[in-house]
Order: sequence, then C-alpha cells, then structure tokens
Amino acid sequence: MIVALIIASLSSLFFYVQAFRNAMPAKKWALAGFLCGPFLLPMFGISQQVRLRQSIGFQNGYLRA
Repeated sequence: MIVALIIASLSSLFFYVQAFRNAMPAKKWALAGFLCGPFLLPMFGISQQVRLRQSIGFQNGYLRA
C-alpha cells in the first residue's frame, strides 16, 4: 500500500513538472498522474506531440537538439 502511494506521488510530481515545461495544464496532468500512475506515460507523450504540432503547424519541420 505504501509502495503504491509512493509511486503515485512520484508519478504526479513527474507529470506536473513535464506538463509545466511543455506549456500544458500542469494541475490536470498531476491529478491524472496520481490516479493512473506510470500507465499515463503513452497518453502524455501523444498529447505532447499534438500540442507541439498545433503550435508550429503540421507542414513545418522541427529539429530538437
């Protein structure tokens, strides 16, 4: 039980920081990270890509160093 609570708290913190860095709603992702844990990572990656493509457009290239 304690391990699950620790994993949920760490996931919540991770998703909060990453969402804040990527200009996404941080509180929403922190709550989702606390409830779903690390299972949320694929959905977060997809949302991050969609947000990036919406901001720069689909026909433009983007090089990440």
